[in-house]
Amino acid sequence: MAQGEGGKKKVMVAIDDSEFSHYALEWTLENLLDSISSSPLVVFTVQSLADLSYISAASFGAVHPELIKSLQDHQEKLSAALLEKAKEICAARGVTAETISEIGDPKEAICEAVEKFNISLLVLGSHGRGVIKRAVLGSVSSYCVHSAKCSVLVVKKPT
Repeated sequence: MAQGEGGKKKVMVAIDDSEFSHYALEWTLENLLDSISSSPLVVFTVQSLADLSYISAASFGAVHPELIKSLQDHQEKLSAALLEKAKEICAARGVTAETISEIGDPKEAICEAVEKFNISLLVLGSHGRGVIKRAVLGSVSSYCVHSAKCSVLVVKKPT
């Protein structure tokens, strides 16, 4: 299993703005606190690549660069706010978390971050989608379970 700096095992919780990832973070702090108190905790989020095709179509192909920049800035602010909230949740439990944001496809960015930051355990929330929705929309957690180069824990929120 991969180890972080100084031989400590690193735990990463990947979050988005859903209640499921928020629950996964809370669950990690509640159930793995003893394990992670001496290990680095990384809270990670991904700024999805914006699909600007609808803007391009609406503007007949002439998208103003300032509009694109504005959308990117907005997404960056949302990610920063999400990570700040996660940091506060961790701090309330006495855990200092490192927060990281990347841009890209969530499932690929998460797996790349696992390798880049030498993560030992990846924690993800499950959106609880059925088989058909997973087939149509894809599943980040399913992809990471099969592709991440570390142990993966998928936390399901009780119904």
